[in-house]
Amino acid sequence: MLDDVLFRVVYSKAGHDKGKRFAVIGIADDAHVLIVDGDSRKCAKPKRKKLLHLQFENRRIEGLDAALNDKGNTVDAFLRAALCAAGTRD
Repeated sequence: MLDDVLFRVVYSKAGHDKGKRFAVIGIADDAHVLIVDGDSRKCAKPKRKKLLHLQFENRRIEGLDAALNDKGNTVDAFLRAALCAAGTRD
């Protein structure tokens, strides 16, 4: 079940990052995922966040898996652009 959360856009419901959008790039364990936004949370140092504190959106960031494997530091810029394209939360 947790495999379908990878590369999904999420909205933080709790913590100091409440109200921000992130992308899920990894699964830490059954109750936690690793999230990044390319700005305050770079891909080099993702945030470990409880699933209960996240609201999942239907949107998935296409091409993020390939961007994570590319050499260079372009993945954070790619993430910022993709999350900006997601628009504001209704």
